[in-house]
This record gives sequence, structure tokens and C-alpha cells, in this order.
Amino acid sequence: MPKIHAVDRNGTETVIEGESGMSLMLNLRNVGGLDIAAICGGMCSCATCHVYVDPAWMEKLEEQSADEFELVEFSEHYKENSRLSCQIEMTDGLDGIRVTLAPED
Repeated sequence: MPKIHAVDRNGTETVIEGESGMSLMLNLRNVGGLDIAAICGGMCSCATCHVYVDPAWMEKLEEQSADEFELVEFSEHYKENSRLSCQIEMTDGLDGIRVTLAPED
């Protein structure tokens, strides 16, 4: 089970025992109990699961789709390491990934 180092909006870090094959968003919300709205349910249409991925992990992720980029790019909290956690599938290769929840828009 891959570990996820997640920092919430208050700066508190939680280590989550993630589940491979499940999206990062579901791991953060359902397994880790973090406050992620995920209004669209993981359909890449709302950006309420916006996270910042630690730069050391960016190259280990699958390439961001144009739809995902468009959603995070227009967030007032966009950064180069912005991703939608619903679009990242957890694998054993992401064991130790570090993410920070973006502020809510």
C-alpha cells in the first residue's frame, strides 16, 4: 500500500496508507478523511480536488490532460505543480508521494 504524505489547508501533515488502483482524490477523502469537496465525483469537471504535488514527484505522474490543465490553470491558486487529485491514479510507484491541498476557490 503506497503511503501518501498529505498536507491539509492548515499545514498539518497526515500520512495515509493509500490504496493502489484508486484515485489520489478518493484516497485523500475516503481513506485519509481530508476535506476535499470533489463535487464532480472525479470526472475532471470542477477542480474542487485541486492539490499541489511536491515538485520531486511531478515527473513520476502521468502527463496532465488538456482538460485537467484548463481547469487548474484558471484557478486563482494555480501553480506549476497544480494537479487535480481525481486524475492521479495511485500506484505502488507513487509510494511516499507528498501533496498539499490547494486553497478553496
